[in-house]
Amino acid sequence: MRVFLDTNVLVGAFASRGICADLFELVLLEHDLIVGSSVLRELEKALREKVKLPGARVAELVDFVAGEATLVVEKAEPVAARVDADDALVLGEACLARAEPFVTGGAALFRPGTVRGLLVVSPRRFWETLHGNARRPGDCSHQSTLTAGSATVRFVQSECR
Repeated sequence: MRVFLDTNVLVGAFASRGICADLFELVLLEHDLIVGSSVLRELEKALREKVKLPGARVAELVDFVAGEATLVVEKAEPVAARVDADDALVLGEACLARAEPFVTGGAALFRPGTVRGLLVVSPRRFWETLHGNARRPGDCSHQSTLTAGSATVRFVQSECR
């Protein structure tokens, strides 16, 4: 699955342990990571200015993300959406890459009708879809479904705990 991770998810992955870090690891191991050049620029700025990482470490992390990505969208047109210009460009990158899904913690991007045909989900929602959010003891199989436009992806997880 082609998974586009927004800047806030990537920052969360490197700033602390939690769902964004776990989701980033899962995407690297089991899916195709897609990012845009604007996301990489935003990531560099956020890690430097908000997380206060040293410049050398920031460069190392940004290079790591770019190197691990299946695709880095270099040039995209902003989409016509009811979001700010930076978000419109990131959404344009995700659309151009034909990402399924676009994972973001940005509340402005969850408004209905933001971008037709692009599945926009929160990190928690994507994690729950991949892993199931309700397991009964002894239930060895859980099925989840994600739908984007005309595409439906079904995940079946079979394991006993």
